[in-house]
Amino acid sequence: MGAKAGLMEADAKTIEWVAGRVDHPFTPVSPDADADYQKILDFDLSDLSPQVAEPHRVDNVKPVEELEGTPIQEAVIGTCTNGRLEDLQIAAALLGGKRVSPDVRLIVAPASRQVLMKAMDLGIAQRLIEAGAAIVTPGCGPCVGTHNGVPSDGESVISTANRNFKGRMGNPKAFIYLASPATVAASAVAGKITDPRRML
Repeated sequence: MGAKAGLMEADAKTIEWVAGRVDHPFTPVSPDADADYQKILDFDLSDLSPQVAEPHRVDNVKPVEELEGTPIQEAVIGTCTNGRLEDLQIAAALLGGKRVSPDVRLIVAPASRQVLMKAMDLGIAQRLIEAGAAIVTPGCGPCVGTHNGVPSDGESVISTANRNFKGRMGNPKAFIYLASPATVAASAVAGKITDPRRML
């Protein structure tokens, strides 16, 4: 949609998340009841295909069907973007009982130590490792190109990170695609960009 930032009213899930992480009272901010808006847009996303951003721009987006079959050599799930527990759960569910393609490196970077510990407690980390994933240090990961998964010249990577600018993962001669955890997990198994709905 081209949006660079957005403000959203806190829902019950957000309030629950914050309440579990602060030790003082807080008050969510809401618009005035009589707020006037220039325009209200409603979007129905129920039939939207999984989307993939092609190199080397985040807004160079296509439905996964248009990119299916593109070979990949690396897949990245996590870091600060899409490294939440629910993201790892989605990937583990798709990877359960399957193996990552021998031609692909799958790197998983939980967003935080807390996420990693919970993923271990729930058996999510074990399922990812059994499928062939390498779990790296929680937090900032391969997307900045400083460690853990710098691609080689000409390699294609599909990642859940938030940027795919040239050189973002440490090599300006690599090609970075951005997608959801489900699409990345499915692509890691197939060895090529794949619609995750085929694995359900």
